[in-house]
Amino acid sequence: MTSARIIGPVISSRQWATVFAPRRERDRPLLGSAATAYASASPLELGSIRRSLILMEDTIIFSLIERGQFAQNSPVYQPGATVQQYLKDSGRQLSLLEYLLMETEHVHGKIRRFSNSEENAFFPNYLPPLILPPRQSQEEDVLYPAAKDVNVNNSIMEMYLEHLLPGIAVEGDDGQYGSSAMYDVMILQALSKRIHYGKFVAESKFRKQTAEYSELIKNKDEDAIMELLTDRAVELKVIERVKLKASTFGQDLNSMGGDGGEEERILRLDPDAIGALYDTWVMPLTKIVEVAYLLRRLD
Repeated sequence: MTSARIIGPVISSRQWATVFAPRRERDRPLLGSAATAYASASPLELGSIRRSLILMEDTIIFSLIERGQFAQNSPVYQPGATVQQYLKDSGRQLSLLEYLLMETEHVHGKIRRFSNSEENAFFPNYLPPLILPPRQSQEEDVLYPAAKDVNVNNSIMEMYLEHLLPGIAVEGDDGQYGSSAMYDVMILQALSKRIHYGKFVAESKFRKQTAEYSELIKNKDEDAIMELLTDRAVELKVIERVKLKASTFGQDLNSMGGDGGEEERILRLDPDAIGALYDTWVMPLTKIVEVAYLLRRLD
């Protein structure tokens, strides 16, 4: 019997103890003071909201890049084409995407994912009982109870299937149904979280301009509320930021030969398409969430 051969440097037990020491024994946290400050920030502070939205941009863009590896694969979205699953109450047949999304929500729902106000299920009537004890979260402390009634996931699903998916995946069928549906679920949940974070934006704006918003809410003036909460200058900055991220994250570095000139770059994601996604869908849907939340704020 031959002994195993160790390739590479040998790490002593003392080195392992240093690397994997309990956090209290280290000189400072691995993520630095910025992460500590972020964790302790109020969810209604503008800085906290901005950081959260920027992190969500990263998740959305990376997920879109992953989904773009595969063809559109239309059977994933056709009820009964790949799975034989039905809704219990209505008997409606599900597509593979719907089935995987509902099963994912079922698992995540057990561990309190949808107890957070920015997390909204696509199948809220099919969430299971919690296996963890419920807790009073920080989000529940700052948002008005009516926040739970605001859910635009049907619009998000329609937008994704009819407009976004055809723009990121090539036409055709490569048979990668499971992988396609998996990344579809990731994108949908990331978009949903980003858009429903508008509840926190709306509450923050309401507390800063309570008198102005209260008057408009009492009058049910949706157009005026939309005008008051819209800041086009900020929106344009967001569009430019996500376009820059798409062009940076989406670079195919293997395609950059020679001196790496601009003409040699190959992008896996169209920056203009991502800018249009935010301008046409993400930010308008976020503002719809904000208005819907504010209209219930004085109930």
